[in-house]
Amino acid sequence: MSLASSAAPLPRRTGLFDLLRPGARAAFMILAVSAVLLLFLAPIIILVVTSLRPGWGVYYIHRGTEFTLANYVEVFQRGVVIEAFFNSFLVATAATILSLGVTVTSGYMLSRFKGWLPKTWFTSIYVFRTVPYISWVLPLYVVNESLGLYDTFFGILAAHVAVHVCFFSWIMKGFFDGIDPSMEYAAMIDGCTRWGAFRRVALPAAGPAIAALGILSWLWTWNEFLFALILTGNRTPLLTVTMAQFVTELGTEWNLMSAMAVMAMIPAVIITLFAQKYVIQGLRI
Repeated sequence: MSLASSAAPLPRRTGLFDLLRPGARAAFMILAVSAVLLLFLAPIIILVVTSLRPGWGVYYIHRGTEFTLANYVEVFQRGVVIEAFFNSFLVATAATILSLGVTVTSGYMLSRFKGWLPKTWFTSIYVFRTVPYISWVLPLYVVNESLGLYDTFFGILAAHVAVHVCFFSWIMKGFFDGIDPSMEYAAMIDGCTRWGAFRRVALPAAGPAIAALGILSWLWTWNEFLFALILTGNRTPLLTVTMAQFVTELGTEWNLMSAMAVMAMIPAVIITLFAQKYVIQGLRI
């Protein structure tokens, strides 16, 4: 008998969780999951309850039974709120479509091509991504003001698309790196051009990733505040800026702000629920 076979197996280390009884393990897991859910759901619950409380009761949401829908009615009666919802939806959708049109081809070029052009493009977006996000605001404001694009849809769209292209091109490159290029080579051997192989082979394979990227892009633009605050005004009111206008010199109207925040969450929650499988599939590529 060899020395290796005769050696006794090392004892398995037992952790604190292994020392618990099965019933105690189940109770521990239930408590842990409940704590995590409470951590993430507590702010949403407080927001919803605040939106249903009268103005004088927002600081006492933990007690009292006075609830009302008047906050939602009052918010909807302000015409700028409806306009802000429409403008935000339009900007988020347009920015997502335009940025995907650039980032998909940009990510494919960075993944499949070699040479000075992809290297120059990669270096450019890398340099732009190293710049802190907040420091983009002043240059963009100066450019928009000098070109007459301040407080216009084109001005805010250009800013969002620029940020999306610099950030999401990296993500699309990673997605295309995970796709085997042999099918594209086979398509080109059969007579397809590089563009045809991209359109018929690579693009369908990256469909879930593109869908996931589109959802993340839309949600980011829908919730963005800094660009909307600096680059827009009264002509193009957006959702996040309009929500901040409930902070006045007389105080903060927490009940109205919460009601508008709950209404702003509804489209994002619906899109996330229906598109959750596409996000998971895209992140697995």
